[in-house]
Amino acid sequence: MARNLDITALRSFVAVADAGGVTRAAGFLNLTQSAVSMQIKRLEEMLQVKLLNRVSRTVTLTPEGEQLLSYARRILEMNDELLARLTAQEFEGSITLGVPHDIVYPVVPEVLRRFNEEFPRVEVKLLASYTGILREQFGRGEVDLILTTENELREGGEMLVEVPLTWVGAIGGKAWQARPLRLAFEPNCRFRGVALAELDKAGIEWEMLIQDESERVIEASISADLAIHAVLEGAEGRNCARVQDNGALPRLPMTMINMYMSKVTRGPLTLRLAELMREGYMKNARGAVGTPSHANDDFASRPARAEHL
Repeated sequence: MARNLDITALRSFVAVADAGGVTRAAGFLNLTQSAVSMQIKRLEEMLQVKLLNRVSRTVTLTPEGEQLLSYARRILEMNDELLARLTAQEFEGSITLGVPHDIVYPVVPEVLRRFNEEFPRVEVKLLASYTGILREQFGRGEVDLILTTENELREGGEMLVEVPLTWVGAIGGKAWQARPLRLAFEPNCRFRGVALAELDKAGIEWEMLIQDESERVIEASISADLAIHAVLEGAEGRNCARVQDNGALPRLPMTMINMYMSKVTRGPLTLRLAELMREGYMKNARGAVGTPSHANDDFASRPARAEHL
């Protein structure tokens, strides 16, 4: 009697292999952990082999599991290709995109507009948070694609552009002249530690005048000339401007804007969104609105990639 492989179980198996664990795979598949475990168990019972080693937190494949993985990828690829050709339906579904608060503008809105024009039946869920939080959500399988602001490129990532940090204050403001230097930062802002380290290195006394979780409070404080802040060039915000200090303040370092894409949910939609994001940052670095004045065009034209994306 012929036996048939369960496509859904194969998809869960490939997701577990790519994600490195059942919990992360369940997040990417929008299933419960028990549902994914049950599908893997059903597959093992049908094939009468053990597919996963579960001796530690990180799940690894048995020799039989490694052999199945190659076949499973080909079966799923053919299954998806056949359905796409015969049904000829528009793409639909949802993608979750995570972006740090301070780089939502100016590139992301235009990217989302273009993506919506191409895929009107696909919902893009935008999460704006801090890089550290986004990386945690990505690690749990809650986000399909994230942007980050980092000083290094981690495994699986692609550097979109490298941008300098800059001091910002009120338009025509003088807060930057005060000593101790008055600062305004969110507690979780990763640029906070960078700015403080550079000030300490330069021997400039400072005080954290405003510390608040709200971006609006920070921006209002800066625009009122109560304090200064540090942001990526091109993301100064309304009623704020780069501080014209003539070298009185230390120059801040470059920061990478990186992109990470889930190996589990990677498909035509996620790949196209990533492509549009890449094009958006390339265009911005070459002279669009909000162009970083010291952005390295060489980086923009040749995005760096970490291996094993």
